[in-house]
Amino acid sequence: MQLSFEKMPLKLKKVFRVANSSKSIADNVLIKLSHDELTGYGEAAPSEFYGENSQTVIATLNSIKEYFSGILPELTSTTDSVGEKIAGNYAAKAAVSIALYDLIGKRLNLPLHQVLGLTQPLSGSLTSVTIGIDSLPEIQKSVEAAEEFPILKVKLGSENDREIIECIRKITDKPLRIDANEGWCRDEAVEKINWLRGEGVELVEQPLPADEIADTAWVRERVSLPIFADESVKTIHDIPKLANAFDGINIKLMKCGGITAALRMIKAARSPGLSIMLGCFIESSIAITAAAHLSAACDYLDLDGHLFLVDDPFTGLQIKRGRIKLPDSPGIGVIKRE
Repeated sequence: MQLSFEKMPLKLKKVFRVANSSKSIADNVLIKLSHDELTGYGEAAPSEFYGENSQTVIATLNSIKEYFSGILPELTSTTDSVGEKIAGNYAAKAAVSIALYDLIGKRLNLPLHQVLGLTQPLSGSLTSVTIGIDSLPEIQKSVEAAEEFPILKVKLGSENDREIIECIRKITDKPLRIDANEGWCRDEAVEKINWLRGEGVELVEQPLPADEIADTAWVRERVSLPIFADESVKTIHDIPKLANAFDGINIKLMKCGGITAALRMIKAARSPGLSIMLGCFIESSIAITAAAHLSAACDYLDLDGHLFLVDDPFTGLQIKRGRIKLPDSPGIGVIKRE
């Protein structure tokens, strides 16, 4: 087996802003694991927020490249071994995990969700589409452009949060999911969440800074909308401290280190009764499609990162009126565009 990789910068249609960051190009890395005539594709979507970028990903992959020479290892033990060899660098781990699962699925001639023992709902799973922080006229355009999606995820955490929601409510009465990206203090969070309850909001994600777990628990006692962790939860080791402060967690392959790690997180989160959202960064159809194969094990989906790209270099899952249809082809089911 041979591991190869290259930078895969992805240009966005416009600057994507949230409360704690903004970007116009995603600094991603494409990897390939080849054995015989088959190639497994993987993708790293590193986040500067977590101290990762394409350079750290490539340095990490270079450090483990020889590990893959000449062997086709057993899947779970390999993902665990890679995790042990790499400290941090979860986006690089995720890329290797995705490529391994893609390659094994192709060897077994099965789509990934069947390899994982999961099903694809006949009607498809609903995903939200994200409305980033922007001027009110641009937000209106974004909402109108998302007309086919029945659920909107709205980024808040700015000074004009109320104006943003009021602007959206002039256009649509669709259910909303709110992501504050750590943008509020605790009193502000209580006030805004209780107001949002009357605005057709389903849940609120990460209202306070990631390390303010006790304050988040204080907020949770004073509001009636479910609160989900995002920046507060990265790996399985974060879950035990969250049960009293959150109602659910947002799992991302790039945060936790890949598919095996995500499945373990889902199982661990179910024990204390936490709901599962499956999320993403700005990613191509490789990572988005890989994550979508886990959708049957999750409660909420937010898998729209590829929709913000000028040119997605791969095709994979299909989304029609917000419903995801997984590819039937072996592995994760992505094809490189010519």
